[in-house]
Amino acid sequence: MSEDSFYETEQAASEYLLLHYGAREEVLPYIFGPSTALNYPVRCVIECLDKGLLPPKAKGLDLGCAVGRSTFELARTCRQVIGIDASKRFIEIANRLKEKGALTYRRKDEGELFTELMARIPSGVDPDRVTFRPGDAMNLPGGLGLFDVVLGANLIDRLADPRKFLQALPGLLRPGGQLILTSPYTWTENHTPRENWLGGLQREGAGQSTLQGLIEELSENFVLVRELDLPFLIREHARKFQWSVAQATIWIRKGRY
Repeated sequence: MSEDSFYETEQAASEYLLLHYGAREEVLPYIFGPSTALNYPVRCVIECLDKGLLPPKAKGLDLGCAVGRSTFELARTCRQVIGIDASKRFIEIANRLKEKGALTYRRKDEGELFTELMARIPSGVDPDRVTFRPGDAMNLPGGLGLFDVVLGANLIDRLADPRKFLQALPGLLRPGGQLILTSPYTWTENHTPRENWLGGLQREGAGQSTLQGLIEELSENFVLVRELDLPFLIREHARKFQWSVAQATIWIRKGRY
């Protein structure tokens, strides 16, 4: 199984529904666990977005939205939000949640043992503000328009050509709009050919970080205003977890509204 096809599996759907909608006790029952890594899709919005910079009828775009929690969170502030993901299964799940308000899924506990859980749209969110559609972040459909905030969470190191994605961003954001990128920078050739890595490699005899690569690609059209570390936790089963730390960078599109 390729890493890309993993995102179409029941296992991936279960893990991401738990990551996006699971309560603390459902994800991490151990009091000694890294609880600061919970609610990652929510924190990508509430810790990174400056709501004071948004206009009254703001539009948001969530690229790599997975099963949609960050998209719903953006809809608390934005009048219209589009969530796009390459996984058709993830988008089907997000649309079912939007339509029904809740759905059941199975969390793997051990071997063949599972627990049935319920994912729900967060309270206080108007689902009519949200649209989900499948799509490729490197080849977005025309006619999307301009947005006041674009979020790309854990996306750039899963693209075959992240520079192509970054080069399209100026055409998606209004001047003064906010760009939020988060990633643990897990560069592998399974997803991205080495020549397309933004960082994590030797370049002209010196090491280049992904942050340096982002600045190189974005600085013509964006101003980097903030950086922060965002830990996140993916539960595989009751006794195995992936603990990672994404770096979030927040940018402002040059120009004025």
